[in-house]
Amino acid sequence: MASLLIDIHTHLYPPSYLSLLKARKTVPYVHQPAGSSSPRLIILPSDDDPSIPQHQRGRPLDPSYSSLHLKLQFMKQHNIAASVVSLANPWLDFLPANEGAEAARMVNDEMVALGSSEKFKGKIFAFGTLPLSAPMDLIVQEIHRLQGLHKVIKGVILGTSGLGKGLDDEALDPIWHALEETGLLIFLHPHYGLPAEVFGPKLAASGHVLPLSMGFPMETTIAFTRMYLCGVFDRFPKLKMLLAHAGGTTPFLAGRVDSCVRHERAFLDKSGKLKQRRSIWEVLKENIWLDGVVYSEIGIRAAVDIVGSDRVLWGTDHPFFPPIESEETEQEWLSVKLNIEAVEKAQEPNSTSAKNILGLNAVTLLDLELPSEAYR
Repeated sequence: MASLLIDIHTHLYPPSYLSLLKARKTVPYVHQPAGSSSPRLIILPSDDDPSIPQHQRGRPLDPSYSSLHLKLQFMKQHNIAASVVSLANPWLDFLPANEGAEAARMVNDEMVALGSSEKFKGKIFAFGTLPLSAPMDLIVQEIHRLQGLHKVIKGVILGTSGLGKGLDDEALDPIWHALEETGLLIFLHPHYGLPAEVFGPKLAASGHVLPLSMGFPMETTIAFTRMYLCGVFDRFPKLKMLLAHAGGTTPFLAGRVDSCVRHERAFLDKSGKLKQRRSIWEVLKENIWLDGVVYSEIGIRAAVDIVGSDRVLWGTDHPFFPPIESEETEQEWLSVKLNIEAVEKAQEPNSTSAKNILGLNAVTLLDLELPSEAYR
């Protein structure tokens, strides 16, 4: 029997969200190049470089970004039983404070309506979006509202900028408290990657390769480490967080972080002993899950080694990374194939750990109610 496939890293821009982007002229926005019928999605500052021809800026905004019917077609094509969809960056962080809460309710309600419809019920779930530009009481209010929509909403997606100062900003504590209290999973996803200047003057020549392959994973690594160092997981020990892209470089650098903490006076008491706090290893084992969007068996092995095979979950990152060799819609996506092969090479095909990563871990963690035929 083939493994149950549950996609926990897959994005959707519902119509209400696209309307917000189409009304804008600065990043993020939807750009319509002159003489072209294909709009372009501009979500990275580097995409807005005037030296890049208009028809090459950003990425083509084809219907797969917003159509749940095409999402279902993609799922059927790759034998995916269920997907947990979420907005991709930049979520709603760019909105003025007086617009964020209403926009979040609109987008979240649209996600719930889609996941509750007869055609998508049991196949489509979602991570909600928070109005992080809104007043704190409205952000917390939306978190508690999302808890009541648990049939479809299985957590929240969060970027690394938080309220603008990063996730180690203590002003976020009411949000962490509400998320811990409700038990909602946080899906931590990179926001914009690293600053463009990090990649040098030839950035445009390599397209999105440097920001997506290096910038996004490092951004996630830094954001999680900042949270750990400032004691978020000590103050909120029951917080649950899923790190995108297997936590970036966290599996490889956790030991280095631990060693640096043990050799840094700021974390030692007057006698030179480590102040009372959980180690990064304990936090990773108790608070963190990693997705398997790493495209290699080495990355999957590292993720399993650091959090355990019961805390790694499979995903596709659809609709990003589509096939480019052909315009055939029925073509198998290399990005999907690589992520499945990575799990099966790292854990052996049909092994218990492989089946857990590919689907069963998501069912358990998110309490997914699937139709009985999904298990056949």
